[in-house]
Amino acid sequence: MPVITCIEDLKTLHRRRTPKMFYDYAESGSYTEQTFRENSSDFAQIRLRQRVAVDMSGRSTASEMIGEKVAMPVALAPVGLTGMQSADGEIKAARAAEKFGVPYTLSTMSICSIEDVAAQTQKPFWFQLYVMRDEDFVDGVIARAKAATCSALVLTLDLQILGQRHKDLKNGLSAPPKLTLPTLINLATKWRWGLGMLGTRRRTFGNIVGHAKGVGNMGSLNSWTNEQFDPQLDWSKIARIRDQWGGKLILKGILDAEDARIAADFGADAIVVSNHGGRQLDGALSSIRMLPEIVAAVGDRIEVHMDGGIRSGQDVLKALALGAKSTYIGRAYINGLGAMGEAGVTKALEVIHKELDISMALCGERDVTALTRDNLLIPDGFFDRYH
Repeated sequence: MPVITCIEDLKTLHRRRTPKMFYDYAESGSYTEQTFRENSSDFAQIRLRQRVAVDMSGRSTASEMIGEKVAMPVALAPVGLTGMQSADGEIKAARAAEKFGVPYTLSTMSICSIEDVAAQTQKPFWFQLYVMRDEDFVDGVIARAKAATCSALVLTLDLQILGQRHKDLKNGLSAPPKLTLPTLINLATKWRWGLGMLGTRRRTFGNIVGHAKGVGNMGSLNSWTNEQFDPQLDWSKIARIRDQWGGKLILKGILDAEDARIAADFGADAIVVSNHGGRQLDGALSSIRMLPEIVAAVGDRIEVHMDGGIRSGQDVLKALALGAKSTYIGRAYINGLGAMGEAGVTKALEVIHKELDISMALCGERDVTALTRDNLLIPDGFFDRYH
């Protein structure tokens, strides 16, 4: 077993053990991938302020997200096709998150269904909703999330129209994978992944097949999903979903201060500063570069969370110091899942927690909730370079 010390180690194993189309799905962005890259590279420009001669005992990374106690301010972000990275991947990730004490968010486009994950976990998880044209499907999936006692609805706002991701088109991404000659050759080298898939019945979109009208097989599923993301999603439709859900609501995909103010006025419990991992509007600014402006725009009227580019506990620290109440990881835990299944997700969480704890201490802080901009060293003009 290789020694795992950082997320990059898990990423290396993930690439080695998972079929190319699914690894590429996780490790890619839209068009030129500029925003995808800058989500991470912009973090690297921000430095940490070291402090010494401070009592570093009794440290705590415990915090809260929308009123739920968490072991550290990190949630597992919704990721489509998680069950294609490793057999029953959503169940494995949800179990790891539950044991660690952080929230897990199940994607609408998951392989394991809401009911599958609920049956295999003990505590409520969060459910992420894509708004589809088919209102009966949307109503039904909200009712199913309620029945599964999901404790929050994460409503994604930035995927009304699907951004083009070149790698997915070139790889012929599908679930399960289409058995073309290049795919068969690649799958032949991924025996660990293949054995896992042979042992599960969950190989397609569990929240959709059998629940959406006319979707009973792969052919009908593909045509349905290609047509269903609702381009007419606006605040009136969001209000309908809010009222129907009736519980904790998180709005994901905010990257503009004006949209953040509208969301705060709207009455959501939290917003997620996010550009969909650089997978939608290529050329948009990174999440970390937009975070302080959005925090300043909404003040303490709503919780501000952030995702995009977080690959370490130091990245978490930087986001918190810039005003985020909490953060989300996507690719970091998917790297762990693709590398080592549930144990890999746990390892990813352990790596990030250890980095956060040690870096916080060396910055002279003992409580993760006490981090501020004073803990950082930021390049001149970093936040006002673009207007």
